[in-house]
Amino acid sequence: MDIRIGIVQSMRELDIELGDDTDRDELVAQIEAVLLSDGVLWLTDRKGRRVGVPAARMAFVEVGVATGRSVGFGAT
Repeated sequence: MDIRIGIVQSMRELDIELGDDTDRDELVAQIEAVLLSDGVLWLTDRKGRRVGVPAARMAFVEVGVATGRSVGFGAT
């Protein structure tokens, strides 16, 4: 599953690829809880790296489904 987080006053976005076993509804509930508590959202990507994003700095959060990343002439 892919998640994109926009950061306030930053042109860049965080793109994090989570594990396939991530439950979408549980993730959305976790994001909502962090936004309400003004805490820090901690996510672990596929490679085991942990990323923390303060709720006060989040401009938007986009939760999507992981897609196969194609490279080359056969990419669609």
